Amino acid sequence: MSKEIKIEKEEEGELEYHDILLDLIKGQSKKKKDAIMKILYGGECIPIEINEKATNLSSEHDFEIKAFNLPTAYEEELRKPRKVRIGAIQNSIAVSTTESVEKQRNALWAKIEKLLIAAGEMGTNIICLQEAWTMPFAFCTREKKKWMEFAEPIDGPTTKFLSKIAKKYQMVILSPILERDIKRQGQIWNTVVVIDADGEVLGFHRKTHIPRVGDFNESTYYMEGNTPHTIFETKYAKIGINICYGRHFPENWAGYGLKGAEIVFNPSATVGLLSEPLWGVEARNAAIANGYFTVAINRVGTEVFPNEFTSGNGLPAHKDFGHFYGSSFLTAPNGLRTPSLSRIRDSLLVAEVDLNQIRQVRDKWCFPMTRRLPDYAKLFNQASQLDWEPETISKSNPQRKKK
Repeated sequence: MSKEIKIEKEEEGELEYHDILLDLIKGQSKKKKDAIMKILYGGECIPIEINEKATNLSSEHDFEIKAFNLPTAYEEELRKPRKVRIGAIQNSIAVSTTESVEKQRNALWAKIEKLLIAAGEMGTNIICLQEAWTMPFAFCTREKKKWMEFAEPIDGPTTKFLSKIAKKYQMVILSPILERDIKRQGQIWNTVVVIDADGEVLGFHRKTHIPRVGDFNESTYYMEGNTPHTIFETKYAKIGINICYGRHFPENWAGYGLKGAEIVFNPSATVGLLSEPLWGVEARNAAIANGYFTVAINRVGTEVFPNEFTSGNGLPAHKDFGHFYGSSFLTAPNGLRTPSLSRIRDSLLVAEVDLNQIRQVRDKWCFPMTRRLPDYAKLFNQASQLDWEPETISKSNPQRKKK
């Protein structure tokens, strides 16, 4: 085992960064605490009381709940508030990867059902699960046996299971699955199924960007999606879905804003050694730049596979990715973000927001009217041509005056 992986397993997987931050500011004056929280999180969110049924579920089934209200800048005179409760669930796998496909999937259904019920009891309107939530994140292994058996159609058993919960609680559920496209000879996609509040499937989105970094060998299993920047008008809000690796592309986030998204969810699966320094930045920046709410969701735990694998990154053969660090959070368009969920525990986040804040922030900053889209459209069109060579000004290539 490499020194890097050993350090991560023994130390990083045990640390709770938000709790460390709170410990560091203990004993400081209120003025200093407020200043620290303003710089790091954009301010403080207001805690929401967690009701008795949800509290009992979290205690009995060992998951945490964090719930916050994100205040708007002001109450408007002509528009009524558009209050929406947004949820996110992060979790570890439920049983060993050596168990049968059916046992692994059923155990995850049983686990997630408790968190969804807690969310429903708290009045959550829209909730998103983590990437490929019905299975271990086996795409590191490059093995097809038995991992491909987790794939299922859009209207498969997982969707049927979730539809009942969605209908009972009038809750929109976003369910990321490994999809088997029956209409295309069993083609595999990384897909999020959108189940509306009536329990009916509203549509689906397929992962746009596929990573080719470290142990993330996902191109072995599925190809880039064919549903870029799809917007779903649910009962409560217009939503977009930016799956995992797509968060690294600012123009990807921008596409959802241009098409009218009010909330963009980023269901992910990523590990500490690879991406944690970026995690708190990208979805938050996207919320600010595009004037919508973002929800970043990451799984937790270390998933160990039966066979060793290598991935062209120079590390010795190993049986796990490393630590999935959780830390899911929500950001408002003004940059205010919730504290992160745990790095190590199954967790539910519930955040109440007012969608009116989107227009308030856009009115303040005027980003839509100052973004100069024609200039960027011209640049992107040029850059998309394979024979394009970017031009720079130099002594050998002086700038020409426009006539």
